[in-house]
Amino acid sequence: MKETLFAKFAELYGDDNDARFYFSPGRVNLIGEHTDYNGGHVFPCALTIGTYGIARPRTDRLLHFYSMNLDHFGVVEVSLDDLSYQAAYNWANYPLGMVWAFAEKGYVLEHGLDMLIWGNIPNGSGLSSSASLEVLTGVVLRDLYGFDALGMTDLALYGQYSENNFNGCNCGIMDQFAVANGKKDNAIFLDTADLSFEYAPVVLTDSKIIITNSKVKHSLVDSEYNTRRSECADALKALQTVLDIKGLGDLDMETFEKHKSVIGDEVKERRAKHAVAENQRTIEAVAALGAGDIERFGQLMNQSHVSLRDDYEVSCEEIDILVDLAWKIPGVLGSRITGGGFGGCTVSIVKNDSIDAFIETVGKAYLEKVGHEAEFYTVEIGDGARRLS
Repeated sequence: MKETLFAKFAELYGDDNDARFYFSPGRVNLIGEHTDYNGGHVFPCALTIGTYGIARPRTDRLLHFYSMNLDHFGVVEVSLDDLSYQAAYNWANYPLGMVWAFAEKGYVLEHGLDMLIWGNIPNGSGLSSSASLEVLTGVVLRDLYGFDALGMTDLALYGQYSENNFNGCNCGIMDQFAVANGKKDNAIFLDTADLSFEYAPVVLTDSKIIITNSKVKHSLVDSEYNTRRSECADALKALQTVLDIKGLGDLDMETFEKHKSVIGDEVKERRAKHAVAENQRTIEAVAALGAGDIERFGQLMNQSHVSLRDDYEVSCEEIDILVDLAWKIPGVLGSRITGGGFGGCTVSIVKNDSIDAFIETVGKAYLEKVGHEAEFYTVEIGDGARRLS
């Protein structure tokens, strides 16, 4: 695979002299969904699938971006003298957004670069291909231009900044943080209120994490995502008239129930209820995992899905079918939607001796009900973004 990428790079850019090789993972969130912009806790892990990149500096002021996954776009050429979002750049707005974010933060590129990427994160799956590409670009820029003062969390924050302000999706910090700071065989217990975090070993002695791709992505994702954010912000503002809190993540359920009437809007109340309850679930789930109680962890994953379906309303028919099918299979400890919602993937913890039955049974029934196949990936937890040797 490496040889193929380098050969393509040389074909596009004349040779591969001085080109460097990089990798940035995808991520899956085990529990703690839509809490990251509400000052709550999340529990994601980096995966061993992700985005590979080859890059080297140029002597002129041109940026060249090429994706082997989207080769019909050809080489996208941008001048450092005009770092503006252009619809025609399509996918290349993600790496371009990072160059723009670096410049906004005072890290200005004096000369351009040639870059080639190839990824094995399924497109539109909700496993954070955009965050993977952003952090990959951050690692490339830091390495090629000697911006050594920047740490991995800085790169994650720049990725979020570029996605919010350049690409226009008002995402929280979780995806970029998990991609940047991933650690093999560990998930990240992150408090998004202050970015303090600890690694929590994910020891699954007789079970595996299985991601099921619904193969649907509804166009609602970005617009509804931004709507949910503003609904939660409105609920928070109302609660702040009676409580001294910075985010919904500061509340426990008892305090929320006591004061929720001040929100004055049934929909916003349900959105806030999810944010508060999901944060509490995530804290409990990490404690359960630490105590070796995988069964309890799985139950909390199931509760998370119900809350995302009913209170936050970010699921969809196809995802609910996958989760309902999973829940009926003995040996499935927990299953829930993961990611922004309205399609994408579910994440399940399945006992080793039930994996074959899970894939066969869910796959067959899903095809019958929906009319197209789902894809299944048994995933490993890997390290964060880095330069490869």
